[in-house]
Amino acid sequence: MSHVETAPSSQSAGPRGDLEAGFPFSAVVGQEQLQLALILCAVHPGIGGVLVRGEKGTAKSTVVRALAQLLPPVVDETGARPARLVELPVGATEDRVVGSLDLERVLRDGEHAFRPGLLAAAHHGVLYVDEVNLLHDHLVDVLLDAAAMGRVHIERDGVSHSHPARFVLVGTMNPEEGELRPQLLDRFGLTVDVVASRDVDVRMAVVRRRLDYEADPAGFAASYAAADRAVADGILTARDRVARIALDDAELRRIAALCAAFDVDGMRADLVVARTATAYAAWRGGEAVTEEDVRIAAELALPHRRRRDPFDEPGISDEQLDDAMRDAAAEVDRAEAERADDPGRRDGSDDRARTGADAATDDAPEQHSDAGDPTGSDPDDDPDTPPDGPRGGQSRENRTGTPASTTSAAPRWEVPGVGDGAPGRRSRAETRYGRMVRPSTETSAGLHLLGTIFAAAPHQHRRGRVEGPLELAPEDLRGAYREGREGNLIVFVVDASGSMAARDRLSAVTGAIVALLRDAYQRRDKVAVITVRGAEAELVLPPTSSVDIAVRRLAGLRTGGKTPLAAGLLKAREVVRRERVRDPRRRPMLVLLTDGRATGGIDPVPRARAAAALLAGDAVTAMVVDCERGMVRLGLAADLARDLRGGYVRLAELTGDSVAGIVRAGRPGGSPTARAA
Repeated sequence: MSHVETAPSSQSAGPRGDLEAGFPFSAVVGQEQLQLALILCAVHPGIGGVLVRGEKGTAKSTVVRALAQLLPPVVDETGARPARLVELPVGATEDRVVGSLDLERVLRDGEHAFRPGLLAAAHHGVLYVDEVNLLHDHLVDVLLDAAAMGRVHIERDGVSHSHPARFVLVGTMNPEEGELRPQLLDRFGLTVDVVASRDVDVRMAVVRRRLDYEADPAGFAASYAAADRAVADGILTARDRVARIALDDAELRRIAALCAAFDVDGMRADLVVARTATAYAAWRGGEAVTEEDVRIAAELALPHRRRRDPFDEPGISDEQLDDAMRDAAAEVDRAEAERADDPGRRDGSDDRARTGADAATDDAPEQHSDAGDPTGSDPDDDPDTPPDGPRGGQSRENRTGTPASTTSAAPRWEVPGVGDGAPGRRSRAETRYGRMVRPSTETSAGLHLLGTIFAAAPHQHRRGRVEGPLELAPEDLRGAYREGREGNLIVFVVDASGSMAARDRLSAVTGAIVALLRDAYQRRDKVAVITVRGAEAELVLPPTSSVDIAVRRLAGLRTGGKTPLAAGLLKAREVVRRERVRDPRRRPMLVLLTDGRATGGIDPVPRARAAAALLAGDAVTAMVVDCERGMVRLGLAADLARDLRGGYVRLAELTGDSVAGIVRAGRPGGSPTARAA
């Protein structure tokens, strides 16, 4: 945006050489905002980190890796060292992230020792999480708690430990691969969206600079060494200044009015805007926070907090921000006028100027990070959907391109049995983070203390123990078998034929699908959408974790023509088989929304029932939503449910207010437990 200034006014700071090797400033829209956001978090780590959203190939990772080279050296017990860039892989375990009991030292030396994790290694450096949207939610919570509090608290496996962990947290993600929950988006201090430029000259410059860098990396980077030093010196100077920056009541009122105008949840946004404005004032060399500082802070801290519903698009337009800034200015003027009329009136609890040190130490109440219970709630609990705001939030009626679903409530259907797929909230599964069920010889999910003691007890006499501590050997170790929840692959087959095209029926079906998709989003499922109309079935959305894309695709749902149900079921079978090769641990579920009236071709109804039997033979859990209405019902959808050996529910029950509790899908090869089909 035009209000972003990436360098202090007193310096001539430029980009890092390795960044310029691939992407000049103007090559990526939002790149200057990204660099500014990273710099401000380096100046004031209490801001809470940066989330970088963008398409593939927009130098997200390159910019983040460049930041570590600009941070001041770290002085610890070993002397001065460069700030570290610690990368957290998507597949990292909780033990690797927060640390754990050092079992080797416990067994070898009898010491109660703690082994630090990646959060300790990132102290005074940068913690970088690529594809943070694919990281398990509870690990994201742990990271954000540590970034906000500056410390890590571990209470698990008999270990009580705390250590400092002040770092710049940076997460990158491609929205096409799935969004973060709004609750997690809010925990990131700042968010920047970046997209590649479509200008031909700019794209040519990108390629030319990259080729020049590859021809002489050292020489190319050396040409930007002076600019690097200028930025590094600017960060160090701003860190020293930030505690002396004044934040008076007028600007604090402006911040509060701005956040209220966008109807953000809680007080975290107000605090982040205050800290960011203070950091920017220090970065530009000012003495106090100004209106322009607040605007720039709002551009970075508020857009992602408008995402009230899982299917809302984050973002604030320049016009919306201009309007909100004018309203905030009017609120500041009103308060000043009241104070002028009544000199004895105090504005708020304290009318003195607040300094950056005050803003830095006044933390909002944070949920205490408890690594022993990483989910923070029972895995069976349904996450709440945040309400829509009257001003800043996008209401369901006002969201463009999103079907309305104000009356639909989705029951929970789950795949029977116990799986071992990706962590989620739908079906039972063996996991690393669920409740402890029994001992196991596999120790990756944590130590089972009683199991270890019972395994060692029979061998004490042979090991020569007479008294004192238990004599343990490596083979005595028993891990914890934990059971939690997994995400599944939900394949929606939607009958969009002419028989479904009546306005009231289509509205009810669309509302039901959106409710089911929202449920899939909350339970961390992958989804695929197949529509059936005309002469064929169409895979509208291949399997993806980005459920909000499925909702947008449904906005343009076309109806009419015949009903090739057999083709739709066979297409679903093809999708399931292909995904079983790609991701064999993710168990599938078929959700068929139809009135069962197959038409088109030779013997359409028998062919549809034969296709259903094939899916049942492949052990695909299925649920049929019967969309048939009217006085005369043929019951064809119920016949399909029997052929699928799946569950059955009527559309009226799915969209009504009477849906409550758990509705379980039918067991493949057995009788359905939702309703007798």
